[in-house]
Amino acid sequence: MTGEMEGRENLSDETMDLERARKSLCEELEAINWYQERIEATKDGELKKLLEHNRDEEKEHAAMLIEYIRKKDEVQNKMFEEHD
Repeated sequence: MTGEMEGRENLSDETMDLERARKSLCEELEAINWYQERIEATKDGELKKLLEHNRDEEKEHAAMLIEYIRKKDEVQNKMFEEHD
């Protein structure tokens, strides 16, 4: 999503922080996809190992952001616990 529907001055600090976390999560997931594509495209073993390391670091960042979101958003946390 781009832009904003409501003026930022109307949003609480908690809402803004969750928005920052969610946007960061989207960026981490996008980075994982980019690294995976590069890993599969390269023929250089040394580069492949480096890219795999970087991809896995992004996965750790994504996990950390998910944990933060779960802690700060009770409904989202409930969805993680109850989805089928």
